[in-house]
Amino acid sequence: MLMISPRMASGMQEKQYSPSLLSFFIYNPKFGPREGEEEKKILFYHPCEVEKNEKIRNVGLCEAIVQFTRTFCPTKPAKSLHTQKNRQFFHEPEESFWMVMVVRNPMIEKPNKDGKPPTIEYQEDEILDSVYGAVLQQCYSMYKLFNGNFSRAFEAGGVELLTQKLEKFFYRYIQTLHLQSCDLLDVFGGISFFPLDKMTYLKIQSFVNRVEESLSLIKYTAFLYNDQLIWSGLEQDDMRILYKYLTTSLFPRHTEPELAGRDSPLRPEVTGNLLHYGRFLTGPANLKDPDAKFRFPRIFVKTGDSYEELHLIVYKAMSAAVCFMINASVEVTREFCEQLDALVGPQLTLLASDICEQYNINKRISGPEKEPQFKFIYFNHMNLAEKSTIHMRKTASVSLTSVHPDLMKILGDINSDFARVDADEEIIVKAMTDYWVVGKKSDQRELYVILNQKNANLIEVNEEVKRLCATQFNNIFFLD
Repeated sequence: MLMISPRMASGMQEKQYSPSLLSFFIYNPKFGPREGEEEKKILFYHPCEVEKNEKIRNVGLCEAIVQFTRTFCPTKPAKSLHTQKNRQFFHEPEESFWMVMVVRNPMIEKPNKDGKPPTIEYQEDEILDSVYGAVLQQCYSMYKLFNGNFSRAFEAGGVELLTQKLEKFFYRYIQTLHLQSCDLLDVFGGISFFPLDKMTYLKIQSFVNRVEESLSLIKYTAFLYNDQLIWSGLEQDDMRILYKYLTTSLFPRHTEPELAGRDSPLRPEVTGNLLHYGRFLTGPANLKDPDAKFRFPRIFVKTGDSYEELHLIVYKAMSAAVCFMINASVEVTREFCEQLDALVGPQLTLLASDICEQYNINKRISGPEKEPQFKFIYFNHMNLAEKSTIHMRKTASVSLTSVHPDLMKILGDINSDFARVDADEEIIVKAMTDYWVVGKKSDQRELYVILNQKNANLIEVNEEVKRLCATQFNNIFFLD
């Protein structure tokens, strides 16, 4: 299937505005069923300074839209509403609990002559439902990771406790929503895995087993290096959202140079003959501080039909980080933290330097990396593995991509087409600049390739992508 993309051009004096969050609210229509009680339905509303009647009006409008669309398809309520100036996204994560996110469409401000006010042009088609719908679902998943589901708080302390928890969590979380940085990776919500040789992987497995055996309180463990996952004892869906929290929130708050300077608090301690660079990212900042607090964040993970509440201990040495999860009913003491620090610190320091050494050897063997003629995003739905050579850096606040936003939009459009059909499929798009964009979907795997080949034809592009699949992906894409 071949498509022609829109022109990538804009005037010099024009001002461009990215999509931005207008409002975000959560309501339950059962909490205020009678006239005059409408305000009781609203459990959370951002921005909070909005006048009460406007909040009630906006929630009422959403209720009406949901009810109206249910007449056409009772099992699938509305997911989004498109208007000229904004787009509304709806999500019902639990029965009768509705989350709504209103996003202002990107716009272009064009100056006018003779001192007239500028003309505003809203770019209604630039926002992708799949991307922002996924962002709204992530909001719920992240709340649930730290609080359990909405019903849990409601059953424990009624509407009052639920609104308290929602306000406490979403007031801060909404500030981390940088909608201009959202793209196809938000749809996938995948995990980047660190490539390792078998021997080093076995060393890590052995380390995890030893620690879990020595510190029997530990229930689950996850091991990461350079913000990439190597080992996890959690279920996929739990690890996926925990991974997002670690890589977009916790780790960026604690970034520092690997080799700490003389004045750094990271000065290594010598334990026996081993250097010890270990420290807690959650919990006590300094074990030697008599006032150190031994409180850890709590997370909820799914076990069978219910949720398990756990302490989350994140411990780091150099570029290696380990998450230890302990049943929340157990009190984590100073003694336990000292024991963990003494056992894990030296071993993790050694492992981190082993991984780094092995990775550098493998890099040297494979030879210097040439700048390829193509960039790609790969995602595997079965193990959530994600790889991107398009993203130089991707956190909650920034998405540095090495390609034009219009090309990212094409990738999102291709992904939306793939989502509509179950069959394997291939789409090739000729952009109006020098670029070709190719999407392949095969057996739960998706690959998106951007080629910068001005004079190439369709056959040559197809051959180039086949070569890429053969070298990078062991021929797992077998579409002809």
